Amino acid sequence: MRVQAEQKATATVETPGLDVRFVSGEAYEVAVRGHRILVDQPAEAGGADSAPTPTEMFVASLATCVAFYAGRYLTRHGYSRDGLAVGVGYTMATDRPARVAAVTLTLRVPADVPVERRAALQAVASHCTVHNTITDPPEITLDLA
Repeated sequence: MRVQAEQKATATVETPGLDVRFVSGEAYEVAVRGHRILVDQPAEAGGADSAPTPTEMFVASLATCVAFYAGRYLTRHGYSRDGLAVGVGYTMATDRPARVAAVTLTLRVPADVPVERRAALQAVASHCTVHNTITDPPEITLDLA
């Protein structure tokens, strides 16, 4: 008798794609839903330092997703978003492969949020889409065209 390993069923929803194109030097432009975002490298990495690096954008996507989820929680429970902010720091691994080794997020909570609501706020914010994606990584395929 042959036993197959249980596979996790994941429902998926197709989303609009992004397009990344070379600009100059080490700069690239990301086009998404009519928006344009520039990424570059610092001068010491051969870039013109004209925009954040892809790694900085990765960390920023996590921080802004946390802020979004926290903001929705606050609104849903009748609290102001005034003063809501997320500070973020990160460290790079010194071994290979090149990667972010650690991210530290600090959620600055508006003054009107009572202490007894903060644990729930933290739980909601720590399960944003980007965080969930990092902790349960997607399958990544790279094709050449």
